[in-house]
Amino acid sequence: MSQSVFLGSLSAEVIQTRPAILGCPLDVTSTYRSGSGAAPQAIRISSESIETYCPNLDRDLSDYPFSDLGDLKLDGATLDAKLSEIYSNVLNILNQGGTPLVLGGEHTVTLPIVQALKKRHNEFVLLHLDAHSDLRDSYEGQTINHATVMRRVVELIGSQNLIQLGIRSGTREEFHWIRTHGVMSSFGPGQEKTLARRVDGRPVYLSLDLDVLDPSCFPGVGNPEPGGWSYQLMERFIGFLSTLNIIGLDVVELMPELDKSDVSSITAAKIIRSLLLVC
Repeated sequence: MSQSVFLGSLSAEVIQTRPAILGCPLDVTSTYRSGSGAAPQAIRISSESIETYCPNLDRDLSDYPFSDLGDLKLDGATLDAKLSEIYSNVLNILNQGGTPLVLGGEHTVTLPIVQALKKRHNEFVLLHLDAHSDLRDSYEGQTINHATVMRRVVELIGSQNLIQLGIRSGTREEFHWIRTHGVMSSFGPGQEKTLARRVDGRPVYLSLDLDVLDPSCFPGVGNPEPGGWSYQLMERFIGFLSTLNIIGLDVVELMPELDKSDVSSITAAKIIRSLLLVC
């Protein structure tokens, strides 16, 4: 495990009913630009530049304890072995009564996390924030990778439990699948009640690909897509999350080396601070 911790972490052990940060620096199936494996450490380092207090939520990390379990060692193993390691560690967090907050790494990490959650929850909604739909059945000869992860997840939880927000890129076939299954939704001022009705009181897992944000405010991603969310909209959405029953989260696809200003890493750290305050 890593020596670095996220700002305000009180423990390297799981705290019951509280978030537990777990770094999963998986960076295996990236096909355009790689580098997401460096994200967990970059986020922790950048967290040192922000305050524990969040003015948007009027909450402070000093009042909301959480743990940082460090990074998994995923070097030198097959993809299946890496995913199995993530699965077993997330399941361990759940078995100890914690709420996993996984820092990727590439988006493929979501699959073993959902597999672990299925051991504890019969049904839950997955809120998927992303620029890309990630609904291909296969990509470059692989059925498990960053471009197929939500298709594999749907096979576990059913399309009725997937809600996608911010999607603005995908194949013709993916968008046909989206329309057929009705998984796309929208979020903005005044739309909180509509989204809450779709969640319908079910437990919620959040999978946040940071390229849902517009590259003008978050350039440090492998596949930037113009037309994304503003940071202000993201903070509004996190405020909405405080009204839901959150059972787990992942934040993925930061590539710190693609943003030498560190604005992306600092922004990611602020988002994670806010997520820790609403779990």
